[in-house]
Amino acid sequence: MPNLLLVEDDANLGMLLQEYLTDKGFPTDLATDGQKGWQSFVDKQYDLCIFDVMMPKKDGFSLAKEVRMSGRDVPIIFLTAKSMKEDTMQGFRVGADDYVTKPFDREELLLRIEAILRRYRKQPEIQEENKLFKVGNYSFDYSHQQLTIADKPARLTSKESELLKLFCENINQPISRSYALKTIWGDDSYFNARSMDVYITKLRKHFREDPSIQIMNLHGEGFKLMVG
Repeated sequence: MPNLLLVEDDANLGMLLQEYLTDKGFPTDLATDGQKGWQSFVDKQYDLCIFDVMMPKKDGFSLAKEVRMSGRDVPIIFLTAKSMKEDTMQGFRVGADDYVTKPFDREELLLRIEAILRRYRKQPEIQEENKLFKVGNYSFDYSHQQLTIADKPARLTSKESELLKLFCENINQPISRSYALKTIWGDDSYFNARSMDVYITKLRKHFREDPSIQIMNLHGEGFKLMVG
């Protein structure tokens, strides 16, 4: 059974969600602030994390950064009372897989959890492929999620690797935004589109040492990885 970590400082909401998710077949541990959430994450293996954004001692964004720096590839959903675009984008920049604004429907949250876990369960099968790509002066080892230039390796996240693999299989060819979203995220919703934009920005930063490589925006169409 997938184990979930819920970090929510509203004790009533936290307990209700913990009870609901556990009853639906997702055993859930509850922490009431960011520091306790980090300690729980360190002490136990989780399949998915749900973090409130505004919390005492350590906010959700800071907690997510520490989770990402740990090297453990765990999906993260943010819960927040804020709906501003800047907050949404900040969430995706620190590695969020989804973003739910309070108040929300518990069944909707459950469906989002199930969809994210389905995507992550597929990844080990995909990553068994031994794929090596040459991109300008870079080499990309898809199996090990590693991008290297001049003997300097950089570790990529699962989403970065999936997106870069899609680009590498279509070098100098246009890729529609909808196709990329449905292939990697499972659907082309607004929040997934914002998430993809963040990961494309990250890939551009990875390629900045070779000016012959560009990830171009094609207005109204999608993207193109241009090499040479």
